[in-house]
Amino acid sequence: MSQYEERDDSEILKENLKNKKITKDKGTRATVENVLDQRTLKFVNKLIYAGVIQQLNGCLSTGKEANVYHAFEGDLLQPDVSLKKQYAVKIYKTSILIFKDRERYINGEFRFRNNKSQHNPRKLIKIWAEKEFRNLKRIYSHPFILCPKPIDIKNNVLVMEFLGDYNTDATTQPALKLKDYDGYESLDDVYAMYYKVIAYIRILYRVCRLVHADLSEYNTLVFEDDLYMIDVSQSVEPEHPMSLDFLRMDIKNINLFFRKKFRNLVLFNERDIFQFVITENIDENLEPELIKNRNRDEYLKFLMDYIPKNIGQKLTIDDVEQDKVYRNLYLVRDLNGLEEKDFDRFTDGKFDLLKQLLASHNKKYAGKKIKTYNIDDDDNDNDEEDDDDDLQVEEDSESEEESDDGSEYEYYEEEEHVPRGKRFEDKDAKKQRKEEAKEAKRQKRQNKMKKHVKKKLVNKTKHKKA
Repeated sequence: MSQYEERDDSEILKENLKNKKITKDKGTRATVENVLDQRTLKFVNKLIYAGVIQQLNGCLSTGKEANVYHAFEGDLLQPDVSLKKQYAVKIYKTSILIFKDRERYINGEFRFRNNKSQHNPRKLIKIWAEKEFRNLKRIYSHPFILCPKPIDIKNNVLVMEFLGDYNTDATTQPALKLKDYDGYESLDDVYAMYYKVIAYIRILYRVCRLVHADLSEYNTLVFEDDLYMIDVSQSVEPEHPMSLDFLRMDIKNINLFFRKKFRNLVLFNERDIFQFVITENIDENLEPELIKNRNRDEYLKFLMDYIPKNIGQKLTIDDVEQDKVYRNLYLVRDLNGLEEKDFDRFTDGKFDLLKQLLASHNKKYAGKKIKTYNIDDDDNDNDEEDDDDDLQVEEDSESEEESDDGSEYEYYEEEEHVPRGKRFEDKDAKKQRKEEAKEAKRQKRQNKMKKHVKKKLVNKTKHKKA
């Protein structure tokens, strides 16, 4: 008994805690508002203790990847709330994931080449939040594109500048999305906004070296009659393997929005916008100087004056069809994507960065046939022989040579696929096939050898062998 009397209560408590088995249940993983679990709340508290924010006030918006909350700066020396800076706290979802297609944005990104934890949700979300923080810092460092100022980051909690107004009744009014903004006084204001979005796409690619990869009316805000760009977590660099595809998707989304909301607006061809964005310098002398001077108003004015004068408008049905073709083009990124015949066209100055993904250029269509129609204005419509000669079926190599001349119109006709197997056989054909099989068996039975005759012959051959 003496050995137990000498031990104090603290030692007994430590021993009990050491032997106690730590168990986790549903309460440990309980999540509020799809983002606030115990682990995330710890990171929020760390930001509060560090004096970055005062507290979370309320939810501003919810999305597929995160919730955004309003907060004031954690300056305890300033008692007046109206004088404090306002922050937007973006908390990414970790336990309840809706947006899971993140790997294609991170794979191939040079800045995240050493991050291997892409299958652990929490580690992946941490990388994702760091990615947006870096992209915001890069955009904010250049004065040409407006975006929220990044403040701090703690794991999956990102703090940035709040875009909106603080009302006298202690309520906040966040900035409107481009989708909900209706402060246009005339059609000229709509065109100005359209030109500014296109200019932002070029500045983001040319100056910031980024492609938004999810640009739409939901990821752009209008605050104090100016355009702000947000939600750049999925933005990639131009060297990313899918950057050109993402760029093409951004252009399509913007054109689609302005076409739906403003019926009287004349839009630009998507291919021409694409060429405008990826061109190194649209003015060899003036544009580099404007970028060097870092004057936002002058550079934006230069681009917004250049856009309507040099980008083709979508005026005819043929232009609409050309845009549909452009969306299916194979985008060549480097010399490995070129073929030998492309080098000859490149030296002649007839080849750009866009290459059509036609059947004649695709290896998987090798051996298929292409119908070729000769177009001749001098053909005699009454001459049936000439009409028959116009329709020619040629091999891929021949049709390729003629298509380069531009004298013939080609289209790929896919061979009709006939399902194989008796299940897909026509009923009449199946009935006829069975009748023929029965008749063949009848003919065979007429010349069939009798069993007893066959048995005698077999036995006779056995005796001879013996």
